[in-house]
Amino acid sequence: MIFEKNILCIGAGYVGGPTMAMIAYKCPQYRVTVVDINPERIAQWNSDELPIYEPGLYEVVKASRDRNLFFSTDIEKGIIESEIIFVSVNTPTKTFGVGAGMAADLQYWEKTARQILQCAKTPKIIVEKSTLPVKTALAMERILNSENKGIHFDVLSNPEFLAEGTAIKDLEKPDRVLIGSSLTDSGLKARDELVEIYANWVTTDNIITSNIWSSELSKLVANAFLAQRISSINSISSLCEETDADISEVAHAIGMDCRIGNRFINASVGFGGSCFKKDILNLVYLCRHYGLNEVADYWESVVKINDYQKERFVYNMLTAMFNTLAGKKICLLGFAFKANTGDTRETPAITIAQKLIDENAELVISDPQALKNAKADLKDMGGKISYVEDPYKAASGTHAIAVMTEWDLYKELDYDKIYQSMNKPAFIFDGRNILDHKKLFGIGFNVFPIGKPSMTHFD
Repeated sequence: MIFEKNILCIGAGYVGGPTMAMIAYKCPQYRVTVVDINPERIAQWNSDELPIYEPGLYEVVKASRDRNLFFSTDIEKGIIESEIIFVSVNTPTKTFGVGAGMAADLQYWEKTARQILQCAKTPKIIVEKSTLPVKTALAMERILNSENKGIHFDVLSNPEFLAEGTAIKDLEKPDRVLIGSSLTDSGLKARDELVEIYANWVTTDNIITSNIWSSELSKLVANAFLAQRISSINSISSLCEETDADISEVAHAIGMDCRIGNRFINASVGFGGSCFKKDILNLVYLCRHYGLNEVADYWESVVKINDYQKERFVYNMLTAMFNTLAGKKICLLGFAFKANTGDTRETPAITIAQKLIDENAELVISDPQALKNAKADLKDMGGKISYVEDPYKAASGTHAIAVMTEWDLYKELDYDKIYQSMNKPAFIFDGRNILDHKKLFGIGFNVFPIGKPSMTHFD
């Protein structure tokens, strides 16, 4: 079959895989190939056990795979045959050198740019899909044009705005698709080609175009604003606990203000995921680079409040359980950073687990999708940790339950049955405020929500 376009994505992770699957699903006239250096990951994409869990993802992949969607480790062949290349490689926070702990680590991105330069034999449109610092596109252009090969490269910015757990829905009906380009004739023409791809299923009103620097910065700022809202409501949750106010009532009241809205103001044990912390620290580093220290301090405080919320959660557990956790068995219900995903990157559960182990507690980890990742995250932690998918078995014989992830499953459990299987007095620490606290108290639990008065059977 002859395809109208040959599209390549370098990087088969949380962004590249689902995004390319949706493009292939909506655009059968295009050949879409996803490549990665990890053969195990590619093998999973070609199997019935995909490397990531997203509701609806398997159905989309299955509908297009081997028709016009292909997964391969042959990166060189993919570069040669494609006209449009999405770059979706990992850009973690640096752990070394200048900017360690804040700046983006661009080594994988630069290696990819150099590989494109080495292998390309015809003009290419390069699309930044990874989250990258402002002005990264300029660096990529300089690398791609560093050799006089007579080949022209146009670099576009097309940041993703996916929320894990709803990625397929976000891809199928996005709030917006943002495409940034240089404002040259060549850059605008390349931008139009990318617009044409998305226009197969996204209305033109939802496709935003901008200069390339605005596009790059918009991704960082969007995540920073969302994280700021979470940290803001979490900071108020601590005040609610001291004043006997109810954080859910406060959030409802302010959420009805149309200037604020009701999204991202649910108090919790803290935010996680691969983007929020990384992007905020990237923004902080950028501000400090330009001497905007007051702005940097403001955004850095968002991360500090998030860390404080996790520390406070464990401290509340310690004080509630008679100032010692040593030898006590605690069940963490959920380990993924949010429901409907198996992703555990920056999940608050890692910090909570570490601090509980530091207190010599024994942990039982339960999660319907994230146990494999949890084992990898905690493999070097030491202490007594077991992994049990069945929440009833996980909770049996424990002194306390801590809800880490807002899985619907945990709202529907038989807590009478769980209470009977636990050591007494039995504690529940609801880190997501998803349970019926009055009902739990009536069963016999000592209940400790976030940002609400505790309910205990002793003074």
